[in-house]
Amino acid sequence: MTGAPPLAPWTRGDWLSMLRTISDPVLRHGAAGTLKAAMPVEAPTGGEGRRLFAHLEACSRTLAGIAPWLELGGLEGDEARLQSEARVQAQALVASIADPASPDHLNFGTGMQPLVDTAFLAQAILRAPTILWNDLPGPVRGNILRELAAARTIAPPVNNWLLFAAMIESLFAVIGLDFDRSRIDRAIRQFDAWYVGDGWYADGPLFHFDYYNSFVIHPFLLDILRVFPRDTEWAEFTRKQVVRAQRHAAQIERMIGADGAMPAIGRSLSYRCGNLHLLAQLAVLRLQPRQPEVARVREAMARAISRSLSAPGTFDADGWLTIGCCGHQPGLAEDYISTGSLYLCTLAFLPLGLAPGDAFWAADRVPTTGDTVYGGHDAVPDHAIGE
Repeated sequence: MTGAPPLAPWTRGDWLSMLRTISDPVLRHGAAGTLKAAMPVEAPTGGEGRRLFAHLEACSRTLAGIAPWLELGGLEGDEARLQSEARVQAQALVASIADPASPDHLNFGTGMQPLVDTAFLAQAILRAPTILWNDLPGPVRGNILRELAAARTIAPPVNNWLLFAAMIESLFAVIGLDFDRSRIDRAIRQFDAWYVGDGWYADGPLFHFDYYNSFVIHPFLLDILRVFPRDTEWAEFTRKQVVRAQRHAAQIERMIGADGAMPAIGRSLSYRCGNLHLLAQLAVLRLQPRQPEVARVREAMARAISRSLSAPGTFDADGWLTIGCCGHQPGLAEDYISTGSLYLCTLAFLPLGLAPGDAFWAADRVPTTGDTVYGGHDAVPDHAIGE
């Protein structure tokens, strides 16, 4: 592999092993009804202020990350066995957190934060509709709908939270229930107005130079719009959004250094490799642009995932994630960060929803864009949208 640094290549098995390491405590305790008893709540304020929200954060974000893999058919051997076990755990977890009689019944409607993580649960169901919805017993679905409805009473602030409200309504549309189209339309129109150019959206009236375009904005817009593929009112925005997302994803790949490090900029650095959400999503949706090609993206993502999750101190003695970007760095946490928040990093693992023979996994290893440029090899110029 000309121009590659001396790092061992990650196989699909390495990706799966890391995802299982992250998700195992959440799935295992969630399925057993012992999540509240077992999960620590590390937070800048000592945890008590976030305890009302942290467990739903951990569950919903983990499910949103593993959902495509749970839904994937045709696996064989050890991976099929692991998937079967995870499916059972995920279904038991969802049943438990929505059951008023469960010791792990979670808060979906008190405070503001539940709007965010009910939306991640809705996104998980959209990504795994068979495993996380159709195959659930009717009473469990009824409990989930009740909790989803509780979150709908929360009015979103005028920023990326508009997308959380829109995601919940999109799920209601998919399952054939009455939904509030105005919440979806407001999010779409507002973000179109907040577009600042070359693949970047502002997050509210002011632009933030951070990773929220990849954490939330582009992936949520894409998933919401996919629910309404024949909607003529949003068709033009959909065309623009795909191009914008592809451009932003290309920029994210260029931010990944040869050692997997990425610029430590902006809010929520404790989400670690969750800033790869958009790259991961475009791969699963097969919307990856021609440049960078899929093998280049896989290589860059593997390095960033490894760098952010393999540092000493990333997990506590019981396997729970600790606050930090690369190891245990509690000083990096904003006041809204707690143990549950950290599981947004699972969103980097969406490509496990692609079959082992897919080009994402099967394509020969190639250098990243950074390898090519800083290895002294010839390269093509980078262009903004419209150039």
